[in-house]
Amino acid sequence: MRRRKEEPQINYLDLIPERSPEIRWSTDFKKRVVLEIENTGLFNRIAQKVFGKPRYTKVHLDAQGTHLWPLIDGKKTVMELAALQKERFGEEAEPLYPRIVKYFQILESYQFIRFVNKPEKNN
Repeated sequence: MRRRKEEPQINYLDLIPERSPEIRWSTDFKKRVVLEIENTGLFNRIAQKVFGKPRYTKVHLDAQGTHLWPLIDGKKTVMELAALQKERFGEEAEPLYPRIVKYFQILESYQFIRFVNKPEKNN
């Protein structure tokens, strides 16, 4: 039987997130961050013309996401951002580390951010 190569474990707390330059964002009347994601590609263009779908999808962040988004600058680590989150929200931010790591994994999966110091996968 062939053994799968084990991928190195990544400590997300040491990673440095950076916002995608393609993502436009603003705040709404509730002072919450709203990300504007452009719907690109052939299927989206067809859906926009035929079905009247919007060119941009708006993603409204919750209070904790709204606090974190402007702090993502490509210099602070996830650990530093977690400390700022804990300072701002206290016990409301708990469980702090699993929650913030999952938040950044989701942002990365949608390509809203990238990690400037994340090791490349070896194929």
